[in-house]
Amino acid sequence: MNTNPEQDAWSRLRAHAAARLDGGFADRVLQSAHGCPAPAWDRLRAAAADCLRPGFPDRVLAAARERFEIPSYGSQLALSALTAAACLAAVILFHHHELAAADARNLAEWSQIVAAAQDLDAGAR
Repeated sequence: MNTNPEQDAWSRLRAHAAARLDGGFADRVLQSAHGCPAPAWDRLRAAAADCLRPGFPDRVLAAARERFEIPSYGSQLALSALTAAACLAAVILFHHHELAAADARNLAEWSQIVAAAQDLDAGAR
């Protein structure tokens, strides 16, 4: 006998629920969880294929080719040239920015050196 009243209540609840289930309930749940068997899918595919008119794949491919045409050699070349120009412009701008920053640093350092030299020159007089 189970001395834990909570465990005893759960056991009685499980037994009561199991008694109310229809026969084969577990099998039906497992079949639902695994999905349709392969022959059922084959029958569904065959029924769907019968609904399509002949030449359907060819019509779909032709419509896709019309909508998305292959870019010409000239347009690919133009896109490549624009990309290269954009990259070159970015490199030039970055280089100009770095050069200006280096000039500013150098000017600040030279200003400090000139100020120190002037202080030394004024102190020597």
